Amino acid sequence: MKTWLIGTVLAATMVSGLAQAKDWTTVRFGTEGAYPPFNWTDPDGTLKGFDVDMAKALCKQMEVKCKIVRQDWDGIIPALLARKYDAIIAGMSITDARRRKVDFTHKYALMPNKFIAKKTTHIDFTKQGLKGVKIGVQRATTHDKYLSDNYGDYVNIVRYGSFDEAYLDLRNGRIAAVLGDASALQDGMLNKPGGDKYHFVGPTLTDPKWFGDGFGIAVRKQDKDLTKQLNAAIDALRQNGQYQKIAGKYFDFDVYGE
Repeated sequence: MKTWLIGTVLAATMVSGLAQAKDWTTVRFGTEGAYPPFNWTDPDGTLKGFDVDMAKALCKQMEVKCKIVRQDWDGIIPALLARKYDAIIAGMSITDARRRKVDFTHKYALMPNKFIAKKTTHIDFTKQGLKGVKIGVQRATTHDKYLSDNYGDYVNIVRYGSFDEAYLDLRNGRIAAVLGDASALQDGMLNKPGGDKYHFVGPTLTDPKWFGDGFGIAVRKQDKDLTKQLNAAIDALRQNGQYQKIAGKYFDFDVYGE
């Protein structure tokens, strides 16, 4: 009798699990739309960038419809958990802190992290040298945490909702430097008109303790099947050359790393 009951319960559980598995015909990706070259928003509201092209290519590989939703960085994980979209592709570093809230695919990009400052500005990148110096970061990012953990009692951390706000204050002399992903700083500031007055300064930062294991696509923990499908699609795009073709539009170096 007990054996029959156990078997019945297990069968019911398996059927229930199968019933709950989602048939992914459409995947909705959330992205910031303010972090070139990974993602940005054109004046007409169109979302563009490496992340956007990757999302579309992943959907094509998975044979699903694709929808891309713009979301401010501060609320990007809460909006995923609230089911505003199904996955985040927004230059998001894979970190242990974020893994406690969401699952990640394996990496789809890897970026070094750098500071930029005006060429006439001298900064001593020691704790005493940074004392009172205003450094801009985007709020709630790995760059924010790195400065807080390593220089929190010395540097004056100025937090912004987007890097565009930080660049404006850098141009106006309200802050001495900005810390961010090297490619984003290059595209968002150095390659813009007047960007020749600024340059990379200080150390190159890659420590996984703060900067994670590369950029991954974040997915709700209960959507294991979607994470698995996205991983397979990333691998397929790498193997068939589509990944390299997309990356070549935005980067003149290997953005994937090894």
